[in-house]
Amino acid sequence: MKYYAHSAKGDVRAQEYASHIEGVHTLANRYLKEFSPYMKCGAALLRRTLDNAVSVHDLGKLAKENQAVLAGKDSSVKLPVHHQDAGVALLNRPPYNDFMAGMAVAAHHRGYRDCSEELMKEDRAWRDDDPATVLKTERELDGYVMIHQGATELFPQPAVDEPMGDSALFLRMLLSCLADADHTDTAIHYGQYPQQEPHIELRPKERLEQLEEKIKQFALKEDDDAQRFALRQEMFAACMKALAGVNIMSCDSPVGSGKTTAGMANLLAQADLMGLRRIFVILPFTNIIKQSVAVYREMLVLPGEKAEEVVAELHHRADFDSKETRHLTALWRAPIIVTTAVTFFETLASNRPSALRRLHELPGSAIFVDESHAALPVRLLPIAWRWIRLLAQEWSCYWVLASGSLTRFWQIPAIGGEAPPPVPEIVGDELRNRLAAYEKRRVTFRYDPVPKTLEQLAAWVESFEGPRLVILNTIQSAAALAQYLHRKDKNKVEHLSTALTPSDREAALARIENRLKNGEDRDWTLVATSCVEAGVNLSFRNGFRELASLFSYLQACGRVDREGIYKTSQMWAFSIVEDGKLKKNPGLEQAASVLRDFFESGAEISPALCTEAIEREIRKYGVDDEFGMLPQKEEVLAFEYVSDNFKVIDSDSRIVIVDEDLKKRILYGKTDWQEIQRETVQISRYLLKKCHTPEIMRGIYAWNLEYDSFIGYMAGVLNYLHAKDDILVNDDI
Repeated sequence: MKYYAHSAKGDVRAQEYASHIEGVHTLANRYLKEFSPYMKCGAALLRRTLDNAVSVHDLGKLAKENQAVLAGKDSSVKLPVHHQDAGVALLNRPPYNDFMAGMAVAAHHRGYRDCSEELMKEDRAWRDDDPATVLKTERELDGYVMIHQGATELFPQPAVDEPMGDSALFLRMLLSCLADADHTDTAIHYGQYPQQEPHIELRPKERLEQLEEKIKQFALKEDDDAQRFALRQEMFAACMKALAGVNIMSCDSPVGSGKTTAGMANLLAQADLMGLRRIFVILPFTNIIKQSVAVYREMLVLPGEKAEEVVAELHHRADFDSKETRHLTALWRAPIIVTTAVTFFETLASNRPSALRRLHELPGSAIFVDESHAALPVRLLPIAWRWIRLLAQEWSCYWVLASGSLTRFWQIPAIGGEAPPPVPEIVGDELRNRLAAYEKRRVTFRYDPVPKTLEQLAAWVESFEGPRLVILNTIQSAAALAQYLHRKDKNKVEHLSTALTPSDREAALARIENRLKNGEDRDWTLVATSCVEAGVNLSFRNGFRELASLFSYLQACGRVDREGIYKTSQMWAFSIVEDGKLKKNPGLEQAASVLRDFFESGAEISPALCTEAIEREIRKYGVDDEFGMLPQKEEVLAFEYVSDNFKVIDSDSRIVIVDEDLKKRILYGKTDWQEIQRETVQISRYLLKKCHTPEIMRGIYAWNLEYDSFIGYMAGVLNYLHAKDDILVNDDI
């Protein structure tokens, strides 16, 4: 008799149980073989635990009721018996007693739960919530085992006892391997994933040599200020040669110092020295990463390679839990990955297999966190610092914490503890001071204390010389101001925010770059959100930033007179009046109040204030109980708590399709995660519910209001709000 793990679908036959178990085992052990050399402890324990979990993760599918569905004899959509419970029950029994493997089996679809809650169930820990399922498992488990042993030689062995370092990261890596192998084998069977995917080596020495040569070639064409050019060359050389033999370093260099290529030179040199396998570049969570990706692809792709396979560009998380969509999940397979702080750090925090399945690609990586002080809200820095240290110490990761206005947040006791480890500087004090001195001559910092309505803000901004940059704290405010200016004169305004799909943002960015190159085209305004604060090579005559953090204000300054052409450029901080069109972001009020205090007290605004800004915010508001507890909750394996409370952006967003043709391709399985990333937006679930947006597949929605290439989905939202005479109170920021 044949037993099945997955049912037939279309022209694809049902997958036999033994084939799936053995396929998952092969993949999981391949993943483990790739990263186990970077484990400082617990490799043997992880190997045994993973083998045990893999061998019986689908044991409950052998229930006759489940086999009837999988064999096509029963037309039910879902399996009638929860299949995870059987594997957990077996692993909890003597002689196996492998409770960690049981945890992973229980979590391989639903995710990890808080251990304290589970342990209160005593002998029912990690078992199914349905008592009837547990009773059925106990009654029929021996029968499942007999069938399993007749189908495959893979079977659990007694647990081993070995030190494993931090248990939370260990368990996430365990689930990562199991979930990715399970999902990938299933996708391969259904033809949704290649049997043999390309494996591109990092080859750091070769890429560094090519990068250095291209920098030299670029220097021959350089027509920049001689002093700035010389400083950039020194910066590149300093980063390439900085091999301190430690796993965490900092890189403090201002705008215009060539940090994009210099930082990559350091990562490649360190990867070559340490034998690392992958590089991550983490950009601020609202960043537009296209420009950095373009630079890296031009500089680092070797002859004969495909650029998109070498440098992967990941804008947002595309994590799907359902069987129908999980093959679309964006994984960390490429040797060089450029992604956002949202994607990266929320993956570390997650308890869900759909997100964690990429985590096993991280050990043995060099990680560059650009604008590290601004990548995360202050409240999340304590647990992020914990992960940074542990990944460095136990998983052989090398970190560079970089910024144009570096905040040494790890030295603040509320974040890094009373005795934080030293974090050496890549750039020496003398060079850093010369870079900073050049930066100070570029822009004048200004503050207007009078809050402004939409009409007042528009008139005030347009009274300054252009081109002008205005950055607002919410997508709604940016869209409202852009729309207002567009109706006055469509030729005098551009708009950029995550209300646009990445492909439309790319087109808008290209248009903005062309306008900035045209010296005759001056009288216009770019209205944007914080997505333009870092990682984009844009330079405006004057700038305006709604009050937020000091870090955001200084980053916005980096988009004003970048090359020091004008000498009299200004960067204004301002506040708004909520008038039904403009909308404040309550999540930024605390940081904004600190910046307001600096201005009103007459403090000299400079990067030197950044660490003090964090300390003031902590003194004024504290690291409240909900977030201050995150490191302690992590220690006691409260996975759900950490995942639920670690939110870089406080918005429960969903992936939304704005193109009808893409909707059809998704429904018929004719697309991939790259197209999903390029042609979709992320919208808060609150807004989707308010606008009655339909869910076409689990976790994927189809936008049912107006969308245009100027203000994106906010075209429909603003019209909807106007028609309803409503105010959006909880939209994406």
